[in-house]
Amino acid sequence: MIPFNVPPFLGTEPDYIMQAVKAQKICGDGQFTKLCNKWLEDKTGTAKALLTTSCTHSLEMAALLLDIQPGDEVIMPSFTFVSTADAFVLRGAKIVFVDIRPDTMNIDEKLIEDAITDKTKAIVPVHYAGVACEMDTITEIAKRHNLAVVEDAAQAVMSEYKGRALGTIGDYGCYSFHETKNYSMGEGGALLIKDPKMADEAEIIREKGTDRSRFLRGQIDKYTWVNFGSSYLPSDMNAAYLWAQLQKADMINDNRLASWQRYYDAFEELERDGFVERPIIPEDCKHNAHMFYLKTKDIEERTRLISYLKENGVMAVFHYIPLHSAPAGKKFGRFHGEDKYTTRESERLVRLPMYYGLTDEDITKAIDAVIAFYKG
Repeated sequence: MIPFNVPPFLGTEPDYIMQAVKAQKICGDGQFTKLCNKWLEDKTGTAKALLTTSCTHSLEMAALLLDIQPGDEVIMPSFTFVSTADAFVLRGAKIVFVDIRPDTMNIDEKLIEDAITDKTKAIVPVHYAGVACEMDTITEIAKRHNLAVVEDAAQAVMSEYKGRALGTIGDYGCYSFHETKNYSMGEGGALLIKDPKMADEAEIIREKGTDRSRFLRGQIDKYTWVNFGSSYLPSDMNAAYLWAQLQKADMINDNRLASWQRYYDAFEELERDGFVERPIIPEDCKHNAHMFYLKTKDIEERTRLISYLKENGVMAVFHYIPLHSAPAGKKFGRFHGEDKYTTRESERLVRLPMYYGLTDEDITKAIDAVIAFYKG
């Protein structure tokens, strides 16, 4: 069976983990945490990057930094992971879902403004599959209405919009380094901060509400509890695992892009013949091959395709159940406008195996199985 995902592993990860152990600094903010933060800042151009224990916690930190309060409203797509909403629900916010674009599966920027009320506090675009939302329009809307923008860029490390790294365009950007992502530390994430003046406050929240980070840098002679916060700081051993991959980030990215392109080229004829639809990458977007998906005719056909692929040794999966249709989505949010595409398009989408090191033989096997399903 060709697995759907294999966590990235280069072989140098154990060496770096042992370095962290031998340095007797395995808690957070050790040498590898600092190396990863610096790499993210240099690579993306963000003012400040902080590794976190997950992308979920990065989103929670963003909600805290924005002082989201009960009764506030936050606009986002329904086609996303639960963490996008949970981070703001935990602060008492009401989630306002709007429809997606069928081409990129991203939030439809043209529908955002109509969903804004006097309670709206933030817009949370989700860069699905590492393909950018229409960020110029979104940031212009946010500026007109004095709203914050939090980019859920969990899938978008190394992706760009008009030459700018995703996660750096809004006020805050949130990355994931979960084992299913292009670069992994098992469980982990990062918060990207646009305004350098917010960096100290973010460090305090991340360090349980203390100013310990300033103390460790020698900026103060003792540290204490100064604000609310939590433990959002990952172990340096996790950061050591990630550091091995960030050092080879371009190589990993190129490998994934090559696999993605093989899929894309192979299914041109199926799309031309009307069997499937391939992903669309807008001209201004540079993606990172986080996933490769096809769209089938409907959910019934998708179910048959997934079963057929499994029978032929290829693990394929569908993706999110739209949040607005879930029990918690109905409890904590509402869908603004018409669900024209969110449910329909989510029910057609099937993802094929995609990971660093996916062999040519396995790609060929997956391609042949899909073609056989449609053309015998």
